[in-house]
Amino acid sequence: MTGAALLVSGAACAAWAYLLLGRGFFWLPRLLPRAPAPPRWPSVAAIVPARNEAEQVGAAIASLLAQDYRGEFRVVLVDDHSSDGTAEIARAAALRAGQADRLAIVAASALPDGWSGKLWALAEGVRVIEADAAPPDLLLFTDADVAHHAANLSELAAALEHGRRDLVSLMVRLRCDSWPERFLVPAFVFFFALLFPFAWASDPRRRTAAAAGGCILVRREAYRRSGGFAAIRGALIDDCALARSIKRRGSILLAMTHETVSLRPYPRIADLCAMVARTAYTQLGHSPALLAAALLALALVFLAPPLLLLFADGSAGLLGALSWAAMALAYAPMLRFYGRSVLWATLLPAIALVYMAATLQSALAHYRGRGGAWKGRVQWQSQR
Repeated sequence: MTGAALLVSGAACAAWAYLLLGRGFFWLPRLLPRAPAPPRWPSVAAIVPARNEAEQVGAAIASLLAQDYRGEFRVVLVDDHSSDGTAEIARAAALRAGQADRLAIVAASALPDGWSGKLWALAEGVRVIEADAAPPDLLLFTDADVAHHAANLSELAAALEHGRRDLVSLMVRLRCDSWPERFLVPAFVFFFALLFPFAWASDPRRRTAAAAGGCILVRREAYRRSGGFAAIRGALIDDCALARSIKRRGSILLAMTHETVSLRPYPRIADLCAMVARTAYTQLGHSPALLAAALLALALVFLAPPLLLLFADGSAGLLGALSWAAMALAYAPMLRFYGRSVLWATLLPAIALVYMAATLQSALAHYRGRGGAWKGRVQWQSQR
């Protein structure tokens, strides 16, 4: 038993040495770099897919129409068969802002076989935009629960133009107010960055590609060259699928932001688990072998260190303590980004256990024919 504990503790310690030093310093939050104003501000159209977003859509649309962008800018909201008055609330928000002429509302047609719901809604918006006599230079894909700070579009466009990027994406700041949000939200972004280190995603020399679907600015021509949403029409992790298709022929940038925020609340742990479970098994390619490997890896990296510290003796216990300390050190910057005490870092093993349970829940939902469920629509069935 002592030899096995020493082997596990050594593996955990080696894993954390790699994660801290060899994985693109994923644990350091990376903000959007400041860039000078371009000589010419490109024209932009924002496309907002919305399915039963009555609670947040008014604030989201108002924030878009309040952008201080100096180029041509308009907004298209695609109403994805909402039953809660989403379109009417969006229209009222535009009227209150005195910007009704800059908002177009489109009703999405029936979801075709093989398409995920969000991608079909986005594709419907692109179709409307491209039917114009003078389609825009850039497309902003954003969610109906995201509130943009006034300079957001200007900062995105400047970063894209200055860096000669084809896509720039922001991981918006998620809500972190309720106890479940404080417990799980910083870890969600931490785990996302672990899977897709922002520095690697933004490095044209590396194959890693990722984006955050709440805020993606892309050159329209690069979008067309990639095959558009039709090329990834069945993807549930649509933001990363788009980033991969764009990066094959171009350059992308992924960053974080304090100012542009998600308005969606997660009052219960179950709500956050459902968000994770929607795509976790898809990320693993619906593979039982990869699921088992992922759970074992998470157990080794996040669960073994505190267990070793508590129950192992000698060197194994010491290595467990070192691994737990490395874990806390890695998590602390994300906690500070979200304004949380670094003492929460000691709870990362328990948080990881919740995410492991959500991953198992994702696999079970897939095999029960309920994979990718969102707003009453089962995405997995639409892809069969």
